Amino acid sequence: MTVVIGVGNPLMGDDGIGIAAISAVRDRWAESESLSLVDGGTWGMNLLPLIESADRLLILDAIDRGVAPGSLVALEGDDIPRQLAIKVSPHQTDLREALALAELRGALPRVMVALGIQPAHVALSTDLSPIAAAGLPALLRDVDDRLRRWGHEPMAAAHA
Repeated sequence: MTVVIGVGNPLMGDDGIGIAAISAVRDRWAESESLSLVDGGTWGMNLLPLIESADRLLILDAIDRGVAPGSLVALEGDDIPRQLAIKVSPHQTDLREALALAELRGALPRVMVALGIQPAHVALSTDLSPIAAAGLPALLRDVDDRLRRWGHEPMAAAHA
């Protein structure tokens, strides 16, 4: 099973890149027994069952690697951050904690890839910055390529 999860907060500008991306992916790909497309928002630990059910996990997100804003960023396997950290609130969990717990339980997917865009502006806003929005087509091409390599067919091919 391949699970594609778009994560982020669409109320915080470019932090909503993963949500915008998964919405576009859903327009191009159909879910099936072997492909699940999930708007993970800010679900944090609630994503754990989905993560543990995946053979292949593709995470779509704003990824800050200190490169030029709008740049495509790809992380694979052990390069994807996962950690357990002290919280000031029980509501303060994120994807990194879910990945860390899956790892502790020996249930990480065998293949993990995080694709995203270097954010330009993360602040209260419901819009992506123009530079982040301009990076979405390249991100979606990379998603399409990965899913095809993993044996999935886009909707257009399935309905042709």
